[in-house]
Amino acid sequence: MIPSTPRFSRRQFLATSAACSTLGVAAPLTSRADGISGRYAKLRKPGLLGDVRTEVKIVDKKIFTEGPAVNARGIVYFTNVPAEKILAWDSARKKLSVFRTGSNKANGLLFDPRGRLLACEGGAGRVTRTDMTSGRVTVLADKFNGFPLAAPNDLALLASGSLYFTSRPGNPDPTKGNPNAVYFLDLAARNPGGRILHRVLEWKSVHMPNGIVSSPDDKELYLIEAHPDADHNRLIYAYQLGTDDCWKAPRTVIDFAPGRSGDGMCIDAEGNLYVAAGLHKTRKTSETLDTQPGIHVISPQGHLLDFAETPVDTITNCAFGGKDLRTLYVTCGPYLLSIRTKIPGKSAYRPRL
Repeated sequence: MIPSTPRFSRRQFLATSAACSTLGVAAPLTSRADGISGRYAKLRKPGLLGDVRTEVKIVDKKIFTEGPAVNARGIVYFTNVPAEKILAWDSARKKLSVFRTGSNKANGLLFDPRGRLLACEGGAGRVTRTDMTSGRVTVLADKFNGFPLAAPNDLALLASGSLYFTSRPGNPDPTKGNPNAVYFLDLAARNPGGRILHRVLEWKSVHMPNGIVSSPDDKELYLIEAHPDADHNRLIYAYQLGTDDCWKAPRTVIDFAPGRSGDGMCIDAEGNLYVAAGLHKTRKTSETLDTQPGIHVISPQGHLLDFAETPVDTITNCAFGGKDLRTLYVTCGPYLLSIRTKIPGKSAYRPRL
């Protein structure tokens, strides 16, 4: 059974956020020596990941797949960002359909416990929630400090109703717009003034926030830093939620530099991270090929437990699904892939019917 999530008063939250904002601690740069290139040879088989299989290949004029999320019936929703489409894959019937066109370049997706679809609409600079029965779309966040949000990228929802999402690329000049950042929104709030959006991390305390996920007990929040430029972070941070120094003293789980960092990730029932990272070919950035392209299973302590190579660039994200939550769906170039896993995803990934 998953332990109950600790709830924090709004006063406690604001005090912690204010302290972090006031300090303005810059993100520490960690060792850049070897990345993880030396860890692959030490892996033992069989591991936690099965074979990589192709579910479906997308055919379109522009293709960049992202953001898989699986509903209670096992349908996989994922995005083709430049084509502005949200696609739906029925693995049982082997049928691909278009759920939404004009998706505002939606990126990360997530189903809440009631089966509503949350989406990071990067092109519109907003986070939305869709009632899958009525089709009604509710805008949850679209501005901060009087400026539109930089493109929301990925999101994590805790059992308490706490929503965290990443937003980038932003404007480093706060007088002209919002920077790269991580935001918090309490979806359980019922205050008369409506829900209040809080910025808990911003440039330079984070460099390029990307994938985000909470631990099975919701006590830690994991964040991927994925900046392509030299001398910037390409790693995973862990933030201990509810502690006084939560946002100013993250723990570094793993450092991918000088290779390509993770993009998106999900987490299993035992707290291991499944991270989409790496490249087959360089792409005119300072990222090297030290990070191999595929799914990396990483323990909470930062150990590489397993790896499954994916066929083409660019691997972007992954999500647990299947009747037993032991099928990992992966977006990669024009493909939606699947990998059977030894450990199921955390139970929060199963929306109610």
